Amino acid sequence: MSDPARETGTFLDPKWDERGLIQAVATDAATGEVLMVAHMNATALAATLATGEAHYWSRSRGEVWHKGATSGNTQAVVELRIDCDQDALWLKVRPAGPACHTGEQTCFYRAVAADGSLAPDANVN
Repeated sequence: MSDPARETGTFLDPKWDERGLIQAVATDAATGEVLMVAHMNATALAATLATGEAHYWSRSRGEVWHKGATSGNTQAVVELRIDCDQDALWLKVRPAGPACHTGEQTCFYRAVAADGSLAPDANVN
């Protein structure tokens, strides 16, 4: 069902899922490269807006997670966008190090072949 106020309005009104979460995609503001996909809850979104640094909801730990708080690999938010029906966020960030917990620059560092095998992408650091 369409929600004109949410879809064309000028007020942030996230459409949280049944767990109170929203998808968040982070890209490098300079290169456009997709860095990671995560989730936010209302607390993580509020912290991101208040601090200018990305905060996410860790589903595995069940807590808000300030990206880079322990590793130093923070993400300074350059721009935050929301999609048309306000159920997904796009963060354009300046990363201060790798986005992936594996140490890779992006969480999307492997290409999938037609046979389902995975191989590191030669174009990814």
